[in-house]
Formats: sequence, structure tokens, C-alpha cells
Amino acid sequence: MHKVLVLYPEPVDPDHFRDYYVSKHLPLVERWPGVLAWRYSFEVAAARGETPYFAVFEAEFADAAAYAAASASPQGQELSADVANYATGGVVVIHYPVQNGS
Repeated sequence: MHKVLVLYPEPVDPDHFRDYYVSKHLPLVERWPGVLAWRYSFEVAAARGETPYFAVFEAEFADAAAYAAASASPQGQELSADVANYATGGVVVIHYPVQNGS
């Protein structure tokens, strides 16, 4: 399993972010090839103090190769290019293989 985690700092216009994200960006996610599951939240909290993030998104792929292929696909390129339309506070994208715990 390979995960993608997207962290969004506070945008300039939170209402625009929420509306655009749900109505325009997430439909692009649904067309992303190879994604096994995805989820998001606008209810991001820190264990202590203020959270530096407004929203979070995560997706799962079979492996790193599936994620790389999805990112390089036309749908993946469109998805990536769309981020500038709502994420005015920036974005942090990380991906990693998931290790099973005991």
C-alpha cells in the first residue's frame, strides 16, 4: 500500500476553498486512475496548540508505481494543475509506503 497525504494551510478565502474543493476538485479525484480509496476533512485539529492546517486529504494506491503512473496520467496532471484554483495558502504533498504494525 502507498499513501498520499495532502496538507493545506489556511487559505485566503476558506469559503471559496470549501466550495471549490467539494464541487470542482473532488470530482477530478474521482477520475484519478489507480486510486483505491480517498478521504478528506476540513476538521483538522492539533493535539496541542493551533493546527497549521485548514484541510487534509489522503489517498491510497497499490504501490509507488501505481501512484507515479496516476500522477503522470492526464487526469493526474489536471488534478495537480487545479490546486492553484483554491489552495491560496499553499499545499504540502507527501507520499510513502505503508508499513504494517503488529
